Amino acid sequence: MIKNMTLVEYLTSVSKRLPEEADKVLNVLVTEGHMNKEELSLVSRVKRAVLDHVIMQLYALGLVDVYSEGKSKICSLTTLGEEYHDVVRKTEAV
Repeated sequence: MIKNMTLVEYLTSVSKRLPEEADKVLNVLVTEGHMNKEELSLVSRVKRAVLDHVIMQLYALGLVDVYSEGKSKICSLTTLGEEYHDVVRKTEAV
């Protein structure tokens, strides 16, 4: 059934499968911009162990990018992540 889905329908179905912590992380990255995992954990109020799992899920979907800066891992929203956030917010408002 996936082959007949639009991008909006696909992204909406993805949002239903992700844990609620993923929304918290994405909201923080949208409002605050890129940040290291320690800051992201504190600001989004997601435990660090859970954050690592959520980041890997978002990374696998192409919504978040992770890169090293010294010893820190920096997380940032991708263009697809921004579009995903916009689509999910619009569908929730309807």
